[in-house]
Amino acid sequence: MADNYTLTYSESSKGFPSFYSFYPDWMIGMNNYFYSFKGGNIYRHNTNETRNNYYGVQYNSTITSVFNEQPLENKLFKTIALQSDSSWNLELDSDIQSGASIDSTWFEKKEGAWFAYVRNNGTVPAATTEYDMRSVSGIGQSTSVSVVGTSTTINFSTSISIGSEISIGDMLYYSLSPYNTITLAGQVSDININLQSGTNNIIVDNSVSGAAAIPIQNAYMMYIKNQQAESNGLLGHYCLFTATNSNTTATELLAVQSEVMKSYP
Repeated sequence: MADNYTLTYSESSKGFPSFYSFYPDWMIGMNNYFYSFKGGNIYRHNTNETRNNYYGVQYNSTITSVFNEQPLENKLFKTIALQSDSSWNLELDSDIQSGASIDSTWFEKKEGAWFAYVRNNGTVPAATTEYDMRSVSGIGQSTSVSVVGTSTTINFSTSISIGSEISIGDMLYYSLSPYNTITLAGQVSDININLQSGTNNIIVDNSVSGAAAIPIQNAYMMYIKNQQAESNGLLGHYCLFTATNSNTTATELLAVQSEVMKSYP
């Protein structure tokens, strides 16, 4: 069932700028006050300092807009700056990535504006839209796989470089021939590299939700780093954002800005 809202018309803007969370049975303006009826009760609006509280339910303030300059160019949206008297929670999406966010506590006040970096959240297991990101790297085919309880050891030939960028906490994935699907193997818990002794393996915790056993010895392995920690911003031709504020007192949001750079694949 879709949510119901009250749509308001503004004489000054000659348009419908706001949707309100209250949905009355009836409403009327009288003696410079606005009254509404709900569930057999009568309410007079704008009579106290508590904002967004309608019929005993507290709501949030929400604004949705888009950064869409130079729409044909692929860009990285790196930061968000708020010209506001308080910080807001933000959710951001683009035509390429989704699920980026900024918690209100991540903002820092600099020169009168609230400033924060855009962080990607990612999902576990990763969504297909995450496979093309810079946080994803391939390793190569394994030589053998062994499982002891919740630990899976994936061994590689000493001719394969596991690399120095993979870290404990990254998510390890595998793909089987014809290599058109990717499956979560687990979260990296240890990395052992001693090529002189023939040791070249990764150990993962296979108890992570969504992980599946590796069915063959020579699966192709890849890893995805924590996107929130490694985030370089939101990639896309545009950035759609929703700002949410839960304050019960009056607050102002005058402008939303973003530091944007052209992406060069």
